[in-house]
Amino acid sequence: MPDTSSCERCSWAQEDPLMRDYHDAEWGVPQRDPRMLWEMLMLEGFQAGLAWIIILRKREAFRAAFAYFDPVRVAAFDERDIERLMADPGIVRASAKIEATIRGAQIYCDMQERGEDFSAFCWSFTGGAPIVGDGHSWVASSPLSEKVSQELKRRGFKFVGPTITYAWMQAVGIVNDHSFSCFRRHSELKAKL
Repeated sequence: MPDTSSCERCSWAQEDPLMRDYHDAEWGVPQRDPRMLWEMLMLEGFQAGLAWIIILRKREAFRAAFAYFDPVRVAAFDERDIERLMADPGIVRASAKIEATIRGAQIYCDMQERGEDFSAFCWSFTGGAPIVGDGHSWVASSPLSEKVSQELKRRGFKFVGPTITYAWMQAVGIVNDHSFSCFRRHSELKAKL
């Protein structure tokens, strides 16, 4: 990656080096890998009520605890795994969120078994192309995130309210909400051409 030390970026990514690296390399980049889309949705669910930096700092511990977010393996987690996870200080220990992740893996696997690709599902709401925000104003949710949230809930996913869903859509590049002056906004727009 080129030197970006003097580049202007979104205000939330200015100070913390971990947030800056996440912003520069990942946030808002269109993600097409179904497993990674699911991993990010699960991590956004863990973030509910917390700051994203907490999840980001614990991400590697989450990956190790949840079998590197292999949906097949997570779908098979049982009560012993829940107890193990609840005792793991490296992750957010919330039983409802842990159980929601296991259930989310089962839903992901069910979709796959029916021949429904999770990536195709996620991108179907935008016709496969990112939605580009104006770069000057930001929202916590949108009519689209409400629609996606409703469909995720209908399928049985938990911790997928419109605000969490919108944050996930931003993170995985379904929505490009980089600020107008951010170097990542323009690099993503050029990548689309």
